[in-house]
Amino acid sequence: MRNILIVAGGVVAVAAIAGAVYFGTRAPASGPPPVAAASAPSKAGLEAVQPGDHVLGDANAPITVIEYASLTCSHCAHFHTQVLPEIKKKWIDTGKVKLVYRDFPLDQIAAKAAQIAECAGNDKYFGVLDIIFRGQPQWATAADPLAELAKPLRIAGMGENEIKACLANEAMSNAVIKDYQGGEAMGVNSTPTLFINGQLYRGARSVEELDGVLGKLAK
Repeated sequence: MRNILIVAGGVVAVAAIAGAVYFGTRAPASGPPPVAAASAPSKAGLEAVQPGDHVLGDANAPITVIEYASLTCSHCAHFHTQVLPEIKKKWIDTGKVKLVYRDFPLDQIAAKAAQIAECAGNDKYFGVLDIIFRGQPQWATAADPLAELAKPLRIAGMGENEIKACLANEAMSNAVIKDYQGGEAMGVNSTPTLFINGQLYRGARSVEELDGVLGKLAK
């Protein structure tokens, strides 16, 4: 489990992070947000699907799993590449569970990568997310992480020019900021964090653990 690095300034830090638009640059961790912060939904409201949420599975599935993750978090990558495929087959593809993915970037590069995923659009979003998490060991440790990340994303039609344009898109950065604000309102302070029908689960969870939780709720 990876602890939050953006401590002081919260949304302000994420806004500054998301504002750096060129490969190889690292934005300062402070500065004004690009837009005035809207009033955050209540915690109870955030336990339901929000406008703009990315939902994997049937939106009407009775069990809701909300995941807050950072794209540079190795435990989050393990969840998406090793655990989620099994959960998807057994619970999501069968219409019992829906997964709501929300960004909670723990560093500057994670915020930029999250913004890039937003630019993929709803149809490609989870496919791009999969590319990002599977390639994390290579791109996240590179000297120029976003330039390295651009290489596998070409398959999704996102080249260097598209990514630079994406990172200059205020609406996309605001989407990441909104997720982060919501996570703070929910009490998230590390990743991965799951909420399963409103119940909080911090840290990495195995397939067996999640099977047990979901099995009880499905009865």
